[in-house]
Amino acid sequence: MADLITRDEVVDFIYEEARMLDEGRFDDWLALWLQDGHYWMPLDYKQQDPVNETSLLWEDYFMLRLRVDRLNGERTFSQKPKSRCHHVIQRPFVDVFEPEEGRFETNTSMHYVETRLDEQQLLALTATHDLRLVDGSLRIANKKVELLNSDAAFGNIQLLP
Repeated sequence: MADLITRDEVVDFIYEEARMLDEGRFDDWLALWLQDGHYWMPLDYKQQDPVNETSLLWEDYFMLRLRVDRLNGERTFSQKPKSRCHHVIQRPFVDVFEPEEGRFETNTSMHYVETRLDEQQLLALTATHDLRLVDGSLRIANKKVELLNSDAAFGNIQLLP
């Protein structure tokens, strides 16, 4: 089947998602998501349950849309000047590759830097993407971002690792 997606296309998708965030193309980034998707950042190392345990972040599409609207907003005074970010990622592992079913899962280690004014924070993390092939395009069904030091105290994360 020549129209099936390749591993390289799955890996390129992860790189392109990081680039969109680094370039502040939040509307393009949001368009990658399925409407029933969730962005999860666990509070505890190796946490398994986002619903019955406290998380740093557990956002559905509606909340992601609000975040993007806030980041794009002219009246978002906490973002004057705007925060900027930079993802330095290792080549993603493709842990699940089921092109016939249109299902893929990746695991990507990265360093994430977020900066605004004189403040800068560096986060080491692992991102797991649960991807689906919908009408020939990859879409994010779920994303889990596990911070290496999730149990540490740190400032607000304004953008999206």
